[in-house]
Amino acid sequence: MVTPTGLSFVDPATVVGQLPVKPGDIVADFGCGAGYFSFEFAKRVGSEGTVYSFDILPAALEAVNSRAKTLGLSNLIVKRVNLELENGSTLGRESVDWVVLKDMLFQNKHKDAILREAARVLRSGGHALIMEWSPNQSFVGPDQELRISPDQMRDLVIQAGLAVEKELNVGGFHYAFLIKE
Repeated sequence: MVTPTGLSFVDPATVVGQLPVKPGDIVADFGCGAGYFSFEFAKRVGSEGTVYSFDILPAALEAVNSRAKTLGLSNLIVKRVNLELENGSTLGRESVDWVVLKDMLFQNKHKDAILREAARVLRSGGHALIMEWSPNQSFVGPDQELRISPDQMRDLVIQAGLAVEKELNVGGFHYAFLIKE
């Protein structure tokens, strides 16, 4: 959908299409919400891969479970977790190829703990997709004081022991980084 100002909403298929996701990859979608990115990753990793859809809200997880069944996606594992806790994902160290953090860090107080958990579960050579609301627009999304600037995000990523590989074009309401372990 394109707004009159030319800004566009995020299309998960377009974003995931820009990423080096392979069949058989294991993905952890931190704060999966409605699961839009979980579904796209599940399609890309295929039946050989697995997508862990994590959220703290039971209603979100029920919706993801239901939609996954409708889409015929049997490679999703839906689980309620608190990612602000140490080892909050319950995944093993270096157990996933991808971590997805889409519009979830701004909602949490302990952003550093969540990013450390992402770093803990990523395999050597693994990647993360971090996407947040752009502070440069105010048409939609959370209040400005909740938003994380790209510079602040870069600092948080570095503090977690990760690195920004590149910035991705995801539409005018958001910015995104491809992160490497």
